[in-house]
This record gives sequence, C-alpha cells and structure tokens, in this order.
Amino acid sequence: RWLHKYGAQVIKICATGGVFSLGDSVGGQQLTLEEMKVIADEAHMLDMRVAAHAHGDEGIRTAILAGIDTIDHASPASDETIKLAAQRRTWFDMDIYNDDYILATGTANGTEQESLDKEKEIGLKQRQTFQRAVRAGVPMLFGSDAGVYPHGDNGKQFAKMVQWGMTPLQAIRAATSSAAEALDKTADVGAISVGRYGDIVAVAGDPRSGVTLLEHVSAVIKGGVRVK
Repeated sequence: RWLHKYGAQVIKICATGGVFSLGDSVGGQQLTLEEMKVIADEAHMLDMRVAAHAHGDEGIRTAILAGIDTIDHASPASDETIKLAAQRRTWFDMDIYNDDYILATGTANGTEQESLDKEKEIGLKQRQTFQRAVRAGVPMLFGSDAGVYPHGDNGKQFAKMVQWGMTPLQAIRAATSSAAEALDKTADVGAISVGRYGDIVAVAGDPRSGVTLLEHVSAVIKGGVRVK
C-alpha cells in the first residue's frame, strides 16, 4: 500500500534465492504460500500486477498458486508446474540469453564464483523449461534481467527464444503485445496504433524472416519522435 501511494505500478517479490544472491541456494524458497497470497491479493485490490523472482520447482509452483501474475526466471519447473501455469495463464518471463553471457565472461566483471556455479547448475535446465513451457502453451514474456549484461545487448535474447522453440513472431509478441497485456498496459503500449505512446524500434528488413535483425536497430522512435 505504501509503495502504491508513492507511485509504484508493479510489485516484485523474491519467492526464492537466486544466481546472484550470495549465501543462499538458488531455489531456496523465501516466502510461504500465505505470505505470497497476501501480497498478491493486496496488490490486485490496488490494480497492481505482481512479479515473482523464482527459481526451483517448489517456489515457482507456490507463486503460481498464490496468484502471482508473472514468474521471472522460472528455472527449473516440472511438467506438473508448467501445466499449472498454462491452466492459470500465469506468465513466464524467462531470460534465457543470460546463460551465454554469464558463463562467457566468468569472473571478469566481478561475478562471484558462487554465482557462476549456480548458473552452471541451472542455465541449461532453464532453457529446457522454456522449451517445454512454450510447447505446453504457457503465456511467455521477453525477459532481459536488465543489468546482468550490458544495456543494448537485450536483442540477443530473441534468437535464443527462437532456438529454444518459439517462432520469430512469437518472440516479438513476447516483447511487445504480450508484455503490454501482462502489465495491463494495452491502452498505452504493445502495438502501433492511434493513441498509444509511439515507442518503436526500426530495423532494416523483416525480423519474421531473420530475428537476429533485432540485434541491429536502425532507428529508435520515442513518443513519436526519432532519437539517436
């Protein structure tokens, strides 16, 4: 309620530990079902969406049962949990490009060895979860985990999403119209139409035929005005 009063539009919780949180297990659950449900119920009464950082099947399942709207990372999840997400239309927001960057750079950027070990433990499992979730019809979002790798490299996620089971158009929608729906912002963003913000990126070619085009942006339009 306090966060909403001062302008928050989305609430995010840590349902479990993580790759970059030191001293815990990557999938160690950090909130009970009752705690997550109270958070979700209170936020929804204020028309806010709730996201949960969640690794590990039990933490992911608990967040879904609590009514959390989007599950960030979602690695790994069992077939039963994936089926539950599909049934409840809980969004999976999965950052499957990260594994490439984290393992390639190692400790060069200050990443702790503990975090590298965690990434080695879950990276492939996360991609396999992504593949199974796409096949099962779980609603999917484009997740960059912004800040883990340099801003501007987020377009590299598209190719990984296609490699692991999406069509190029599905990947594009995950970053645009689906993202707007998940955030309840379809009146403002997610499509090019009258009355929306007019935030657009342009590439030289058709990304439906080659999604890696989205890694090379030719123009950025912000609020209908071209910017560098």
